Amino acid sequence: MKRYLALGLIALAAVGPLAAQAPKGWKMRVDRSTSASDPDAPGDIKFATMGTGFHATNPQAAVYWNPANSGSGTYTLKGSFVLQKPSGHANYYGLVFGGSDLEGPQQNYLYFLVAQNGTWLIKHREGDATTTNVVGRTPNDAVRKPDESGKSANNLEVRVGTDKVEFVINGTVVHSAAKSAVGKTDGIAGIRVNHQLEVHIDGFSLSK
Repeated sequence: MKRYLALGLIALAAVGPLAAQAPKGWKMRVDRSTSASDPDAPGDIKFATMGTGFHATNPQAAVYWNPANSGSGTYTLKGSFVLQKPSGHANYYGLVFGGSDLEGPQQNYLYFLVAQNGTWLIKHREGDATTTNVVGRTPNDAVRKPDESGKSANNLEVRVGTDKVEFVINGTVVHSAAKSAVGKTDGIAGIRVNHQLEVHIDGFSLSK
């Protein structure tokens, strides 16, 4: 049975714990569009437990996390993402890691995402207004695009080693870099789903 949490557009609901209907212990931060040419869709964000995973319906972009999911040193972060239908243009979804102060103005995290057009990216958010590319939008055949049903399934993995970090899509290493080139990898792990997307997430895990 689906259990949905609807979150309205008032600012007070933008950051904080999710209610009892949603996954226990999970929190959410809304990232509203400020672009007139790429506005958010109308409606409320819904984040649900579904089967063994989660289901996110995002008219606005959001980051979801449970503070218990925190990695340090060497670890592996995984998640399987099924895009339910294409949006009007390429919007990204995937894994968050190395997070800190996610509820405050100094929010900081890295994110590894894919999109329906077969591209992936790695970005760093530092504070409320600053994002920088670690690796910009990059096409790769490992990224599955929507099939005839409109769905696409992509398994994402971040392998944080002693000296380097590997980024894996559907079993293919699409990028490998020194830790110093990626940034701070110690911290909270979670999920990011950008606006105008509906995504099912399964197998989300963080392991040493």
